Amino acid sequence: MTDTAGPWLVVGLGNPGPEYARNRHNIGFMVADLLAARIGGTFKRSGRAQAQVVEGRIGPPGPGSRRVVLAKPMSYMNLSGGPVTALKDFYKVPTEQIVAVHDELDIDYGTLRLKLGGGDNGHNGLKSITKSLGANYLRVRAGIGRPPGRMDVAAFVLKDFSATERGDLDWFVDRAADAVEALVGEGLERAQSTYNS
Repeated sequence: MTDTAGPWLVVGLGNPGPEYARNRHNIGFMVADLLAARIGGTFKRSGRAQAQVVEGRIGPPGPGSRRVVLAKPMSYMNLSGGPVTALKDFYKVPTEQIVAVHDELDIDYGTLRLKLGGGDNGHNGLKSITKSLGANYLRVRAGIGRPPGRMDVAAFVLKDFSATERGDLDWFVDRAADAVEALVGEGLERAQSTYNS
């Protein structure tokens, strides 16, 4: 895997604004923030898209590292496709080098699943990206579990993580960031063998 096909675009999905910052739906933003800290970058407003971006390299110094654009769409979740498409076009990123990091209801809290393509499973951020790009992009799916009882799904994803969940949240975000780095640096199969367990 080389950089000849352009940089990777890693998109953390979430909603902008402090009232959403710790919501389950914003775990993609949390992972993007940690990755930015790891590469020593600070998110800045993009002049090309309705998004905040930071550019840098992921992976060990030298030929094994990969150019990456980290992005957080500032358009609200259900309109993520527009900013992602604008960034893809500006940075000339092939669709197969786009990684969406998002919350996933059908996976237990604390569990990760990495995959290429597939459906949106009712996730409005993925629905918007797929409508703009097609489905052939990579996903890091961060499990948040199903809502308890008869709680509405929308209410559940827009609530902050519970006190119990917050006890493991830093570990979970850290592991998801590791998974993104492995996906970009080592490829899907090797990253899946480590993180889809």
